[in-house]
Amino acid sequence: MKNKRLKIFILVQLSILTVSLFFISCSHSSNKSTTDLVKNPKSAEGILSTNMPVISFSKTEHDFGQLIQGEKVSCVFKFTNTGNADLVLVKVSASCGCTASNYSHDPIKPGEESKIEVTFDSGNQKGIQNKTITVLTNTKPQSTVLRIKAQVSNPETN
Repeated sequence: MKNKRLKIFILVQLSILTVSLFFISCSHSSNKSTTDLVKNPKSAEGILSTNMPVISFSKTEHDFGQLIQGEKVSCVFKFTNTGNADLVLVKVSASCGCTASNYSHDPIKPGEESKIEVTFDSGNQKGIQNKTITVLTNTKPQSTVLRIKAQVSNPETN
């Protein structure tokens, strides 16, 4: 009997503690935190920084059209740094292991062009394929999404 009472007492105490922590954490969320300041491109004086790189792609989508399962195809996404500071590609990642990218890790000066080469392996794919490649940079906004599409058919059904 004492064991049961002790368990109930501990359960009630834990419940009160959980509810208290919930209300304490929620009371801080209504207050605008410093994360808004970090994501805001304005300085403390409210002036928009003009020393920023800008990534401008000639296209952000590529359609490979009809592919036979097993084909490996590539395309190139060209871009220009149209800003006035060095552009750095921090990371380029694909939504699927069937897609790989190759790009320069060197800073791109204002006015310079560069490219991201994307390779799609249709080996284990079938049907309509829509893949994304996320490009993280030192720009605002930090990410750009590139898309590739293909219609992959089984070689035996052709």
